[in-house]
Amino acid sequence: NAEYMGIQTVEMVKFIKPGRIIVLLGGRFAGKKAVVVKTFDEGTKERSFGHALVAGIEKAPLKVTKKMGKKKIEKRMRTKPFVKYVNFNHMMPTRYVVGTDLDTKTMITEAQMSNPEQKVTAKKALKKTLQEKFTKPTLDKSGKVSKDMLFLRKKLRF
Repeated sequence: NAEYMGIQTVEMVKFIKPGRIIVLLGGRFAGKKAVVVKTFDEGTKERSFGHALVAGIEKAPLKVTKKMGKKKIEKRMRTKPFVKYVNFNHMMPTRYVVGTDLDTKTMITEAQMSNPEQKVTAKKALKKTLQEKFTKPTLDKSGKVSKDMLFLRKKLRF
């Protein structure tokens, strides 16, 4: 009926793809940053709405200076990750995309999410990879630390 009236229907562009950094808007992790691991645009049997599996940072690493000792630096660089399914309405996408620095495919799987013990081990592995990326970040073409990883690492100020 829309074509008959001369109105063009426009297909929505899917820009929330795996690797996109998002900010969660509601609930316990409101204001926390996360990376989209997998999207479910049509929903699933359990969740009949469009949602995404995200892996985020509950506690961001703190600022480190040169005069701090090794032990203190190690303690301040600790992160606490989280993994959860989030409705598209409760997330705000940012312009940042984690490229090849973090492999979103191997971060966490749906099978790990269904089993509580596997979810804990997946979070531990995620914590290890995130801390590794934050302590020794990969450089972009110009030899600087990628802006995407810096954005993900910093605590959101609001």
